[in-house]
Amino acid sequence: MHIYVCGNITVDEFWQVDHFPAEGESALGNKVHSDVGGKGANQAMILSRCGLTTSLITATGEDSQGEWLRQRASDENLLLLPAVASVPFSDNSVIFTTANGDNAIMTSNAAANSLTPERVSDWLKAAQPGDIFLQQGNLSAPTTLALFQLAKSRGMTTVFNPSPVNPAFVDCWPWVDIAVVNQGEAALLQPRLPPHGSLITTLGASGAELQRDQQHWQVPAIQAEVIDTTGAGDTFLAVLLASSLLRQTAPDSLALHHATAAAAITVSRRGTWRAFPTRAELHTLLSDRPPS
Repeated sequence: MHIYVCGNITVDEFWQVDHFPAEGESALGNKVHSDVGGKGANQAMILSRCGLTTSLITATGEDSQGEWLRQRASDENLLLLPAVASVPFSDNSVIFTTANGDNAIMTSNAAANSLTPERVSDWLKAAQPGDIFLQQGNLSAPTTLALFQLAKSRGMTTVFNPSPVNPAFVDCWPWVDIAVVNQGEAALLQPRLPPHGSLITTLGASGAELQRDQQHWQVPAIQAEVIDTTGAGDTFLAVLLASSLLRQTAPDSLALHHATAAAAITVSRRGTWRAFPTRAELHTLLSDRPPS
């Protein structure tokens, strides 16, 4: 089984601020560090750390940041599949964090927007029935829909995390097998998955819930000292998916437990990739079987 993630990769710059600037305001802040980010790269890297063969179909720039991104991905045993021949600049995110762990993020998407269905399709020719195709909300709605349709035509299992959300994503539901949404995305998009599809809704401090085959499961959030919430949702999705795939089952309550535990680790640290659970931590976490 091979996991193909199609999405963005960015250079993340973290700034510590007392408050988020209002319109027209000039505010002081301190740049804390830089890291690899982007929802596509985040989810792909965590899946790789979980021990799953994972490729990221993405676009990096011809600049020095692109070279750095490609090296970091290689260090993580994550295979980057370039879907474009030439992109001048890599995408960037500027992440403002406050002392209480809240964040606000501004992201460029010029490189990600170069991921057209025609360019991505070349990398899916080797996909086999049962392989996984995962997308987030960083690509345009027409491209996102076309890629899901392509993946289903190859017999792949499709996974969708529609963040950042786009109202036009409602057209994707007939082609999605597993969806992970937050409460706002669920309210806007009203997910209607095919029969036997799995819908997971994150509920913030209240945990997460799973709906499948007219059944319902809910797990509470795991208490943690919140330092930085960046990447927590990506951690949740990737570990939820990894837990079920490694056990060769559909998402279930144990996968929810593993995902919430992993997200609790991420929010207790600053950064993106550096904040995610390590391979060793994920191995231990995914081996956990709490009493029912």
